[in-house]
Amino acid sequence: MIEGDIIWRRGGANIEELPDPLAPVVVEPIEAPVRPKRKRWRVVLYGVSALLLITILWLIVTAPLSRALEPLADPAMLLVSSEGRPIARRGAIKDTPVEIAKLNPLTPAAFIAIEDRRFYRHWGIDPRAIGRAMVANASAGGVRQGGSTITQQLAKTSFLSSDRSYKRKAQEVIIAFWLEGWLTKDEILSRYLSSVYFGDGVYGLRAASRHYFGRQPENLSLAQSAMLAGMVQAPSRLAPTRHLSDAQKRSRLVLGTMAETGAISRERAAATTLARPIATRDRVPTGTYFADWVAPAASKAFESDFGEVRVATTLDADLQRLAVRAVNNASLGGAQAALVAMRPDGRVVAMVGGTSYKSSPFNRATQARRQPGSAFKLFVYLAALRAGYSPDSVISDRPVTIDGWSPANSDGIYRGDITLREAFARSSNAATVRLSEAVGRGNVMRAARDLGISSPLPDSPSVALGTAGVSLIELTSAYAAIAGGHYPVQPRGLPDTRDDGQLSMLFARGGALDDRRDRAPMLDLLWAATNQGTGRRAALSVPTFGKTGTSQGNRDALFIGFAGNLVVGIWVGRDDNGSLGDVSGGTTPARIWRSFMVPALAVDGRVGPALPPQFHLPAAPRRERKSPLPDDWSDSTKVIRELFEQIGKLVDDEK
Repeated sequence: MIEGDIIWRRGGANIEELPDPLAPVVVEPIEAPVRPKRKRWRVVLYGVSALLLITILWLIVTAPLSRALEPLADPAMLLVSSEGRPIARRGAIKDTPVEIAKLNPLTPAAFIAIEDRRFYRHWGIDPRAIGRAMVANASAGGVRQGGSTITQQLAKTSFLSSDRSYKRKAQEVIIAFWLEGWLTKDEILSRYLSSVYFGDGVYGLRAASRHYFGRQPENLSLAQSAMLAGMVQAPSRLAPTRHLSDAQKRSRLVLGTMAETGAISRERAAATTLARPIATRDRVPTGTYFADWVAPAASKAFESDFGEVRVATTLDADLQRLAVRAVNNASLGGAQAALVAMRPDGRVVAMVGGTSYKSSPFNRATQARRQPGSAFKLFVYLAALRAGYSPDSVISDRPVTIDGWSPANSDGIYRGDITLREAFARSSNAATVRLSEAVGRGNVMRAARDLGISSPLPDSPSVALGTAGVSLIELTSAYAAIAGGHYPVQPRGLPDTRDDGQLSMLFARGGALDDRRDRAPMLDLLWAATNQGTGRRAALSVPTFGKTGTSQGNRDALFIGFAGNLVVGIWVGRDDNGSLGDVSGGTTPARIWRSFMVPALAVDGRVGPALPPQFHLPAAPRRERKSPLPDDWSDSTKVIRELFEQIGKLVDDEK
């Protein structure tokens, strides 16, 4: 090695190869230890567990196990009249639950054979049944069989809606597993038989046994059990009360299936005589005009219970029969008619909502809002009495124009200055509108509201002539306030259990009409309208009070009045709002009113509210009755003439 080429070394290494002491220090990264990835199955497990927990909580809250054993939320009602006569039957019947251990063993066997023959061997769903149903439906080209188990059917009928969706089906399966986990098989079967639908509005085996065969479910025969089991597939189509041949054909299929499962022998299945239903219920209609109206209130009057709940109403069966007859006997010329009869305290005793409930259940007495015409004038004259007018006050019956509108009297006659009594009796439109404007429309509408009119009332001059639509029942209730002297009168179809109506009137909300200022003068006007004015055809031999009403174009005709202890409203009109022609409130409605009231007062025989002492019934002119025999006849006829005179006096005295 040349001396000049000496290379400096340190620690045996060439100095050029040593690291630069002035270079920045580079720190090598340290790799973290590799951890094993979390297994995905744990995430799935946590998700399934959370979903299961949520499902269990949902089931506890929304699907209590006892629900199938509870009565229906809207149980059957038997509406009865005030005398206890059945009026209508509403809703479905579900009776007390059954216990499998107490039934004839062949009864549950029939249901298991036809509905779920592997019931005691599956856990809520039956894959075999599902597969068998899929094959059968595919071969038939449509749904012919179902794969649902009895447990699934219980889940569906007790906890879910009937819609066909994948969500509902998934819920059904979950609930089925839930039921299988918490109940024994016999408990599931008991709940199923206690709640399944059997047609004719009956739910549960006990109600079905009583309805179709008049016996308890513990005493069902083999044939009867087979018929009931067969009905579950299509209750409406297989109800033996309406489709006996189809029900018996299905019963034979059930018996054959029971033989296949070993529940009975084939010989017994073939030898069994098929069952026939026994009628056990009276033929009571499911709907009437009154029943439809009172049902919502009746359903709130009692708690849910098993069987059929008997609900007393205010309807009087005899008066209802007379009301139907009065409407049916009227000459309506294709028009409709409605009738409401109530007590002065609002208890409805008769109701007819049209000429035929079967043809049209629309209740024209409670649902229709039609123009009352001059029957609305009650509120105009009541407002005037409150303002200080009297029946003898004078009002001008001359043509008048208000805001470009000129009301006309229906007969085209204007009588100049007349009393309020004459204006009301003759139903003068011009005088009534003048009076309404004089006392103020606001006061007229206030009087209507006080007496219970809740329908919208326009602030226009024509409101005085009844151009706003109101229902017949609320208008009749307003007249009942005049009859009883208390307002407002709330029409009701259920009895007041506290008393006979007198105390309820005394302590009712609202007020009492002043006898001197309001009630006695109003009775004066109503008597004049009925006995001397447009309502003469309705006058009776007893004190009669009322008012006619005819709307524009003779589209509606009404008579509202009271006598004895009855306040009755009559409406006649067409559903298409067409004209009635020559019919007015003083013709057909007044005649219907009288044809109902004459026999009704004879049947009812009740005395109405006492008339105020300030009201004095005008004396009716006494009609002289003459003997049909001439005066110049011989003396031998004197005895006969005197007999006729005595008979005439007796008739007058009766009046």
